[in-house]
Amino acid sequence: MKEFKVFVADKPGELARVTEALASAAVNIRAIASESKHDTSFLRVVTSDVQTTEKALQNAGLKFQLDDILDVELIDRPGELAKIARRLARAGINVHSIYILGSKNGRTELALTVDNPERARTTLK
Repeated sequence: MKEFKVFVADKPGELARVTEALASAAVNIRAIASESKHDTSFLRVVTSDVQTTEKALQNAGLKFQLDDILDVELIDRPGELAKIARRLARAGINVHSIYILGSKNGRTELALTVDNPERARTTLK
């Protein structure tokens, strides 16, 4: 799974521009989050179709960065995320972003981008 970090201006209409580009290509968004700091604003977007998403963003003239995502499934109860976070911290792995992809049947699926995906996968096994 991949995360698209789509760089946008901090002004009205940017969310519409990105989501319309994806909708026009029939891309379904699994997760989306936004960040704005100093002169840099961006959307973090996860879809189920990486190739089509890439083409749609390129065709819309949008700049983006593609990052690997760790897809982690947890039992949906207090403290489970804290356990995962502590294991990553002990391994010296920095988490750049985290968000929920969905919850169902007592389980929560998370997306994480980290500075060392391979080490994180090994740590979380």
